[in-house]
Amino acid sequence: MNLPIDSQITFLYTADLAKTAQFYEEIMGFSLTIDQGTCRIYQIAEAALIGFCERAQIPRDKSNVIFTIVTSDVDGWYAALRDKGVAFEKPPEINPKYNIYHTFLRDPNGYLIEIQRFL
Repeated sequence: MNLPIDSQITFLYTADLAKTAQFYEEIMGFSLTIDQGTCRIYQIAEAALIGFCERAQIPRDKSNVIFTIVTSDVDGWYAALRDKGVAFEKPPEINPKYNIYHTFLRDPNGYLIEIQRFL
Protein backbone atom coordinates (compact mmCIF):
# COMPACT_ATOMS: atom_id res chain seq x y z
CA MET A 1 0.00 0.00 0.00
CA ASN A 2 1.26 3.45 -0.87
CA LEU A 3 -0.95 5.41 1.49
CA PRO A 4 0.69 8.25 3.44
CA ILE A 5 1.65 7.94 7.08
CA ASP A 6 2.11 11.26 8.86
CA SER A 7 3.36 10.02 12.23
CA GLN A 8 3.37 7.07 14.61
CA ILE A 9 2.04 6.85 18.18
CA THR A 10 2.61 3.97 20.58
CA PHE A 11 0.03 3.94 23.39
CA LEU A 12 0.72 2.31 26.75
CA TYR A 13 -1.38 2.10 29.90
CA THR A 14 -0.59 3.42 33.36
CA ALA A 15 -2.33 3.33 36.73
CA ASP A 16 -0.53 6.54 37.80
CA LEU A 17 -0.54 9.16 35.03
CA ALA A 18 1.05 11.85 37.25
CA LYS A 19 4.07 9.66 38.08
CA THR A 20 4.38 8.61 34.43
CA ALA A 21 4.16 12.24 33.26
CA GLN A 22 6.87 13.27 35.72
CA PHE A 23 9.19 10.51 34.44
CA TYR A 24 8.71 11.21 30.73
CA GLU A 25 8.70 15.01 31.04
CA GLU A 26 11.35 15.61 33.71
CA ILE A 27 13.60 12.54 33.47
CA MET A 28 13.36 11.63 29.77
CA GLY A 29 12.83 15.25 28.65
CA PHE A 30 9.99 14.57 26.19
CA SER A 31 7.69 17.41 25.15
CA LEU A 32 4.00 17.07 25.94
CA THR A 33 2.14 17.43 22.64
CA ILE A 34 -1.46 16.68 23.62
CA ASP A 35 -3.06 16.46 27.07
CA GLN A 36 -6.39 14.67 26.78
CA GLY A 37 -6.98 14.50 30.53
CA THR A 38 -6.62 10.75 31.05
CA CYS A 39 -4.14 10.39 28.15
CA ARG A 40 -0.95 12.35 27.55
CA ILE A 41 0.93 12.22 24.23
CA TYR A 42 4.61 13.08 23.94
CA GLN A 43 6.69 14.02 20.92
CA ILE A 44 9.87 11.92 20.87
CA ALA A 45 11.03 12.57 17.29
CA GLU A 46 9.74 14.43 14.26
CA ALA A 47 7.08 11.86 13.38
CA ALA A 48 7.11 9.58 16.43
CA LEU A 49 5.01 9.95 19.55
CA ILE A 50 4.26 7.94 22.66
CA GLY A 51 1.03 8.18 24.60
CA PHE A 52 0.09 7.06 28.10
CA CYS A 53 -3.52 6.49 29.11
CA GLU A 54 -4.62 6.08 32.71
CA ARG A 55 -6.65 2.98 33.46
CA ALA A 56 -7.70 1.47 36.78
CA GLN A 57 -6.65 -1.98 35.61
CA ILE A 58 -3.75 -2.54 33.25
CA PRO A 59 -2.26 -5.78 31.94
CA ARG A 60 0.21 -7.18 34.46
CA ASP A 61 2.43 -8.87 31.89
CA LYS A 62 4.46 -6.19 30.14
CA SER A 63 7.12 -8.62 28.89
CA ASN A 64 5.97 -8.29 25.29
CA VAL A 65 6.37 -4.49 25.13
CA ILE A 66 9.64 -2.69 24.39
CA PHE A 67 9.69 1.05 23.78
CA THR A 68 12.86 1.63 21.74
CA ILE A 69 14.59 4.96 21.23
CA VAL A 70 17.07 4.91 18.35
CA THR A 71 19.92 7.40 18.78
CA SER A 72 23.51 7.92 17.69
CA ASP A 73 24.45 8.72 21.33
CA VAL A 74 23.55 5.72 23.51
CA ASP A 75 26.33 6.55 25.98
CA GLY A 76 25.12 10.14 26.29
CA TRP A 77 21.59 8.99 27.11
CA TYR A 78 22.95 6.43 29.57
CA ALA A 79 25.07 9.01 31.40
CA ALA A 80 22.33 11.68 31.48
CA LEU A 81 19.66 9.32 32.80
CA ARG A 82 22.03 7.66 35.28
CA ASP A 83 22.86 11.15 36.60
CA LYS A 84 19.11 11.63 37.20
CA GLY A 85 19.02 8.48 39.33
CA VAL A 86 17.61 6.07 36.74
CA ALA A 87 18.50 2.43 37.39
CA PHE A 88 19.45 0.46 34.29
CA GLU A 89 18.95 -3.23 33.66
CA LYS A 90 22.50 -3.30 32.28
CA PRO A 91 25.06 -0.82 30.95
CA PRO A 92 25.34 -0.22 27.20
CA GLU A 93 26.79 -3.13 25.27
CA ILE A 94 27.11 -4.50 21.76
CA ASN A 95 24.56 -7.12 20.79
CA PRO A 96 26.19 -9.03 17.90
CA LYS A 97 23.02 -10.99 17.11
CA TYR A 98 21.18 -7.81 16.05
CA ASN A 99 24.28 -5.73 15.26
CA ILE A 100 23.27 -2.98 17.70
CA TYR A 101 24.73 -1.12 20.69
CA HIS A 102 22.07 -0.78 23.41
CA THR A 103 20.98 -0.54 27.03
CA PHE A 104 17.72 -1.13 28.92
CA LEU A 105 15.81 0.60 31.72
CA ARG A 106 12.25 0.48 33.04
CA ASP A 107 9.76 3.30 33.39
CA PRO A 108 7.61 3.73 36.53
CA ASN A 109 5.00 1.35 35.05
CA GLY A 110 7.48 -1.47 34.48
CA TYR A 111 7.64 -1.01 30.70
CA LEU A 112 11.02 -1.84 29.20
CA ILE A 113 12.79 1.04 27.43
CA GLU A 114 15.63 0.23 25.08
CA ILE A 115 18.06 2.91 23.94
CA GLN A 116 19.94 1.68 20.88
CA ARG A 117 22.16 2.49 17.94
CA PHE A 118 22.35 0.40 14.80
CA LEU A 119 25.97 -0.59 14.02
